[in-house]
Amino acid sequence: MAARLLPVLLAVLLAGLAVLAGAGSAGAHAALTGSDPQQDSVVEQAPKEVSLTFSEQIAVDEDAIRVLDPAGNRVDTEETPRSLGSGGAQYAVKLRAGLPDGTFTVAYQVVSADSHPVAGAFTFSIGAPSETSAAVPDQASGGGAVGALYGIARYLSYAGFTLLVGGAAFVLACWPRGAGVRPMQRLVAFSWVGLTAATLAMLLLRGPYAGSGRLGDVFDLEVLGGVLETKTGAALVSRLLLLAAAALFVAVLFGAYARREDPKERRDLTFGLAIGGTVVAAGLAATWAMSEHASTGLQAGIAMPVDVLHLLAVAAWLGGLTALLVALYRGPAVERAAVRRFSRVAFGSVVVLALTGLYQSWRQVGSWSALTGTSYGQLLLVKIGLVALLVAVAGLSRRWTGRLGEAPGDTGALGPEGEGASAQNSTEAATDSAPDSGDGERSEVVVATAEASERAEAERPAAGQGAEAEAGAPGAESAATARVPVQADPAREAQLRRQREAASAATRKKRRDGDPERSGLRRSVLLEAGIAVVVLAVTTVLTTTEPGRTEEEAAAGTSASAAQQQGPVSLTVPFDTGGKDGKGTVLLDVDPGRSGDNALHVYVQDPGKEPLDVPEVKVALTLKAQELGPLTAPLERISEGHWSAAGVQIPLAGSWTVAVTVRTSDIDQVTVNKNARIG
Repeated sequence: MAARLLPVLLAVLLAGLAVLAGAGSAGAHAALTGSDPQQDSVVEQAPKEVSLTFSEQIAVDEDAIRVLDPAGNRVDTEETPRSLGSGGAQYAVKLRAGLPDGTFTVAYQVVSADSHPVAGAFTFSIGAPSETSAAVPDQASGGGAVGALYGIARYLSYAGFTLLVGGAAFVLACWPRGAGVRPMQRLVAFSWVGLTAATLAMLLLRGPYAGSGRLGDVFDLEVLGGVLETKTGAALVSRLLLLAAAALFVAVLFGAYARREDPKERRDLTFGLAIGGTVVAAGLAATWAMSEHASTGLQAGIAMPVDVLHLLAVAAWLGGLTALLVALYRGPAVERAAVRRFSRVAFGSVVVLALTGLYQSWRQVGSWSALTGTSYGQLLLVKIGLVALLVAVAGLSRRWTGRLGEAPGDTGALGPEGEGASAQNSTEAATDSAPDSGDGERSEVVVATAEASERAEAERPAAGQGAEAEAGAPGAESAATARVPVQADPAREAQLRRQREAASAATRKKRRDGDPERSGLRRSVLLEAGIAVVVLAVTTVLTTTEPGRTEEEAAAGTSASAAQQQGPVSLTVPFDTGGKDGKGTVLLDVDPGRSGDNALHVYVQDPGKEPLDVPEVKVALTLKAQELGPLTAPLERISEGHWSAAGVQIPLAGSWTVAVTVRTSDIDQVTVNKNARIG
């Protein structure tokens, strides 16, 4: 059964990673809620500065806000934006004097207070709108290859923390004998290595992730130096220092603690490891709390310790569950008392998770509409459903544990027998259980192997006695000498040892698979672990998704800004279908750019700004906040490179996603999305 279920668990793990990688650059937690001049507005006189307002605190550098004239040249003073107060959520850059009329582009790239990069661009016009050649490159911060690698490292860091803390806690609190078991040692040691490697990767990737998006900047020392000055960089360095202390804890746990036999010394060492391990584990959890969601927004002083408790409870439950799974499948016998102790630990962890999760949900969502109408809220509902399923399966595991009654003569252990079982007992067990095993051909192999082992053991004493009896007879010395190589033959000894080990292993597996209660427990624990992998993946995606409360506040600010917007909306959409003559630009005008009746004009140009005649152009509009759309515009070809549609209805004001599809041949087509504030 394990051979059939383990590939399923691996597939679930890969699916979780795929979900994580697909999250892309959705991790913009600070949203632009306002600007001066307003987006897509037309002002009569050139402003002296441009200011941006975000939904939460942000961090900026000298290139965080750039203003480009219609020719694509920078017209800001190229100084670090200055804060205008508002708790670090509003920044401004000064503009040069004597700006001409035309359309200007404002591009921004900042980092929100919870460590996630935010990038975007918008336009405003002086005097009257004009064509602009300002090329704002697609912002790769938080996305692309760097974003995918950073997301994977983030996932592995959560997984490493969960297994490291949970595995060590399982050994110390539930199964002390597991400190001397090699599979348990490997689980905790590999978790420490994985967490350390993931933390180093995040530290190196942090600069490109929040900035240029170029993988080549990973080893740029200047970029790395800038990362070390940020809150996230300090948290990652602190995590590495705490991992050094964790390495000492792991070494003592699987070294001195595993070898200690005196009960009093073992109790003293257990107490010391428990105190030190709790401090290190809480410190590791705090490196997430101090740099992500909990560190910003409402009640940050309460949210950070609650987040630490939440992470520790996750580790104790899911990490301990994985350790139990490894013990059941790969380790020696696990005492029933250890399973029952873990059952109590898991129950307490679930209670802590429920309480802390309820608080965190209220803090990050805030309303029923945000719970059901935002990406964060919907992901949270998915996580709640998965956790409920996980608790149900855990209840099934508790039932299997309760059915493991103590039978007369039972050792009280789960899983295969200990490594100290004698070869003779294993052989007898294999021989006795073979007739009614139902395993067919495998049973015959076990019996044959056991009989061969018994014969070998019986022949060795007989040979020795014969040698002693003939010692005084003529030729006895040569006969005894001739037998010595047979008794001391290393190859023969190795063969017998392999036979005994094979018989013992087969017997242990037969006993393990023949116990329905134990088999049921192993299957339910394996299913729990599979669901836990998906829960961890969804949790990681949640950390890179804008909280529902923030998204609603940003939408409210967008609506207020859109209500004041005047004039048509113009978009510049570069495209590349990948085929011959497949590159160009779409200029899209929505007039008057308000809710109600609008005219839509689409101009398709080649790289030389000449009209480009293409077989087909489509435009669709979607208002995600209100779940409207896609609304398709009925475009008609007016002339070469010019398409138009009249009577396009924009029912509500808001931030619309405009999807422009361009087909340049029978097989070459591309769809590009742009956001526009209309209404």
